[in-house]
Parts: sequence; C-alpha cells; structure tokens
Amino acid sequence: MSRPLRPADRAPLPPAARRPLPRSARRRPAPAARRPLAPAARWLFHRAAGAVLVLWGAASLAFLVLHLVPGDPVTTLLGASATDSAALREQIRREYRLDDPLAAQYAAFLLRLAGGELGDSYQQRQPVSVIIGEQLGHTAELALGALVLLTAGALLAATLTAGRRRTVRGAVSGAELVAVSTPAYWLGIVLLTVFSFRLNVFPVAGAGDWRSLVLPAVTLAAPFGSLLAQVLREGMESALHQPFALTARSRGLGPTALRLRHALRHAAVPAATLGGWLAGGLLGGTVLVETVFARPGLGRVALDAVSGRDIPVVVGLVLLSAAVYLVVNALADLVCLWADPRLRSPV
Repeated sequence: MSRPLRPADRAPLPPAARRPLPRSARRRPAPAARRPLAPAARWLFHRAAGAVLVLWGAASLAFLVLHLVPGDPVTTLLGASATDSAALREQIRREYRLDDPLAAQYAAFLLRLAGGELGDSYQQRQPVSVIIGEQLGHTAELALGALVLLTAGALLAATLTAGRRRTVRGAVSGAELVAVSTPAYWLGIVLLTVFSFRLNVFPVAGAGDWRSLVLPAVTLAAPFGSLLAQVLREGMESALHQPFALTARSRGLGPTALRLRHALRHAAVPAATLGGWLAGGLLGGTVLVETVFARPGLGRVALDAVSGRDIPVVVGLVLLSAAVYLVVNALADLVCLWADPRLRSPV
C-alpha cells in the first residue's frame, strides 16, 4: 500500500515555472456590470427629450407659417395710425429686425424662446405672458368643466349600456352618433335659443357665475363625450366576454360590481389613449364656443392674433397648447400603465 506524497517528496518546479506571469497574461478582474437605467428614469428622459422636440417643432412651424403669409407686418403694427410715414416704417423695421434675413430672424427667435422670453404683442403692446395669463383662467375653467361633464357622461352611458340588450345599445349609439356629428356652433346656437332666449334659465353671454358656464361646457363636451362613451362601451363589452368575467360571475359578483371593478379597468386603456387626442380637441373647440357665447378666453385671443398676424401671441398660444398636449398625454400613459401591468417595462 503506497503512502500519500508529502510536500517534501514532490519534485521542485523549474525556475521558469516559478517566475511571475507577465502583466498582459494576468487575469484581470471582470469589470463591474453597469446598472441599467431605472424604468422611471428612462421614461422621464424619453418624455423630456420628446417634449423638447415637440415644442421646437410647434414653435418653428408657427413662426414659418406666419412669416410666409402674404402681407407687410409693419402695416399690422401700425394699424390705423394717423402718423404713418416712411421714417416711422423704417424705424419699426429696425426695432423689430424685420429687414434681417429669415434665417437670422429665426435664430434670434429661438434664442429668445430658449431664454423664456415670448416677446411683446404687436397689437396690444403688452408682454405675451401677461396677455395669456389674463385669459388663461377663463379657458381653463371652460375646458375643465367640459372635461368633467364628458367624463361623467361617458362613464355613466358606458356602464349602464355595456352588455345590455341590443335595442338599448342601438338607441344610445344613435344618440351618440347624432351628438358627434352635430357642429359645435350649431349646438351652441340651439342651446342659447332654448335655454337663454325662451326659458331665461341661463345668461346669454359673459363669464360671471357658474350659470354662465353650463351651456358652453355642454356644447364643448357633447361631441367628445359621445366619442369617449363609444370607446368605453366597446372596451367593457369586450372585457365582459373574457374568461375572468365568467370566473367573477361564478363567485357571485353582481353585474354592476363586475363592470365597475373589472371591466372598466380593462376599458380604461383605449379610453385613456383617446383622452390625449381629446385634450387637443377641447383646446381647439374653445375658439368656436367662446365666440358663440361671447366669453373671454384664449380662443378669442387666438382668433384676433391670427387674423392680425400678431406673431408673438400666436407663437405663445401654440407653445401653450403643445405643452398642455404633452402633459395630458403623459398622464394618459400613466393611466395605461396603471390599468394594464403588461405595458410596464421590465426592471
């Protein structure tokens, strides 16, 4: 039986084997793995980059369109001034740098925007931020009132008609189709004729108390609320035919609770996606509604600025609309992520 080798019995290593390995042949420690960017930080970065591009594109498009429209901006600045002269026109051109090439005007315009300066109105001779700030409250009041009405009406109509008999759904769908197809200005005139001139329930014009907000908000909310109700009802009816709905019914869950607790959440994804488009429609619809009901607000300001080629005011309104659109779409994406966990990015 052989005994195990002791350290003294082992053959010594040759001198070449005892030399240290060259530095290039040594095993380097593996570099630490880079931690991936958190999903929330990645989402915020993409949103911020997209917002900058959208705002730049909107401002650039508004600037180029207004400068390419035929007409002399000096005439717009002077208006009906009685002191119109060649010297005054030349002074205005030098002050506003209207003689510079279009590229130079565009570069100066972007530099002012980067510094947060919107400029002064050509017509009102006031800062654009002041003009927008004075009228923003009236438009926000109208838009929020219409948003509350259309959301409540769409939820009520979709919840009560989803999964019902075909006759009920057909009648509600027909009413929604009529509301979507009706022009806003015609609906506003009809509401004014019935509830203001004949019944004297609501005021004809102005923006005083809550009564003056009812008819404009209904006029603005009716077409968008009908469209949202159709999308919600289709989503809820599709969810009610899924296997989880049958499982919930077998456990004793009632029809109303099934719609509110399960089907509504599944229908929220397409409805929230549509909500981003509705935000732009609400902002655009305020122009007609504020004109029909003679309400103060950004719609009237935008109409006067476009007709008078008031470039700083138009650009400021375009930037505000783009910013509101970006915020609403970001909130819609958050609602989609909450409603459907499958849309969330893996960590």
